Amino acid sequence: MAIHEPGRRLMHFVPLKFVQKRVSGGGHRSTSASLNLTSMIDFLFMVVVFLLMTFSASGEIPVDKNVKLPKAENTIDMLDAPMVAITGSQLIVDGTAAGSTRAIEEAQRMQRVDELYNILKSKRELWKSVQGASGKPFPGVVILQVDQNVSALVVKSVFQTAALSGYPNVSFMVGQLPKTH
Repeated sequence: MAIHEPGRRLMHFVPLKFVQKRVSGGGHRSTSASLNLTSMIDFLFMVVVFLLMTFSASGEIPVDKNVKLPKAENTIDMLDAPMVAITGSQLIVDGTAAGSTRAIEEAQRMQRVDELYNILKSKRELWKSVQGASGKPFPGVVILQVDQNVSALVVKSVFQTAALSGYPNVSFMVGQLPKTH
């Protein structure tokens, strides 16, 4: 058994000429490959349209379709703050359940919502532990997203609970009316 020089040997001993030509490097691919750009352009166009449709420069937060917000003429852009939504008899803070308004409606008087109080207090403490070293004062802003059919007693109770938990500045999310001059 003789020692052979290293190199490509796979399929060299196949008795077919076209196989030997391809294996030895005689069969080359065409240097002018055609690309079908139509499908690639369609794909990129659809991605751009999707990104433009979903992008929001003003920081809009999706609103529950069942919530009917009151309208206002003089508005400002959204702030980065915890959002408390009052939908029917349920309270939601940043997408998580935070209690019920049934106790307020049954008692027919203002009262603190304990679950909401605890969640907002923990959010304030988290902000202070993360941002406190920078020396920035706590803004104390909470945004209320209230259905226009919710009673004023419930809104006052939520407002008071937010103030007691360290959020004295309350903003209301409203739908914007066209400005008339």
